[in-house]
Amino acid sequence: MSKVTMFDVNFDNYDFLDLLAFMDERIRQRSHSYILTCNVDHLIKLRKDVEFQKVYSEAGAIVADGMPIIWASKMLRKPLKEKVSGSDLFAKLGEAFAKRQYKLFFLGSAEGIPELAIKNLKLSFPALNIVGYYSPSYGFEKKAEENEQIVQMLIKAQPDIVFVGVGAPKQEKWIYENYLSYQVPISIGVGATFDFISGSVKRAPNIMQKTGFEWFWRLAQEPRRLWKRYLIHDSMFIVMLWMEWKKHFKLKREGTGVNNGLSKQNE
Repeated sequence: MSKVTMFDVNFDNYDFLDLLAFMDERIRQRSHSYILTCNVDHLIKLRKDVEFQKVYSEAGAIVADGMPIIWASKMLRKPLKEKVSGSDLFAKLGEAFAKRQYKLFFLGSAEGIPELAIKNLKLSFPALNIVGYYSPSYGFEKKAEENEQIVQMLIKAQPDIVFVGVGAPKQEKWIYENYLSYQVPISIGVGATFDFISGSVKRAPNIMQKTGFEWFWRLAQEPRRLWKRYLIHDSMFIVMLWMEWKKHFKLKREGTGVNNGLSKQNE
């Protein structure tokens, strides 16, 4: 599969079927890898967070999670196939997971939420093979004893895929720190997915998802928690896109100049 490099991130040009093929291969090989779903907030954090940069440098796959990134790829003439969101994984691949009988583990959300999410998923995919779930305590990533408990839980359950929904970049950093210890073929951060599936948080209507306004819906749902992220931090994406645009066309002009020079020398 081809790579698309933008904003210093090497995106895998995957749609959901490509991502499924990647998962199939890793599960078949029993290798240990993790998938990153890159959105605008990730791009902003990557500018200054050295630890997060390291997480990105060793990922098995990086997919675009957000319409602004898809639009940017088209503007820069490096079109990505599709928005591949962690929140859409079960809608798109739930049937495939059930058919393959992949063993799934849910880590994240408040107590009671994963159980309700599982109950709702089973209504759509009765054969889904969920082998465990756990709601970690607040600040669990800094608690050695609880972390070890989670790792041992995963070793015992032996899932094929672990879905971690504790928010970015915490979930990605936790996976990076622990995935080689619990040795699950696929780990992926899924943010608020368990909340959406359980119904405890209502997801934006499809029209807002497709037009890139899901952020506005989430801001309206949780203004106190999300206003700074969406209205201040993520607004830097416009500046980043402008800089990427200038870099892209500077390289293009330089490439054209080199080609023209070679052509003249050959005349």
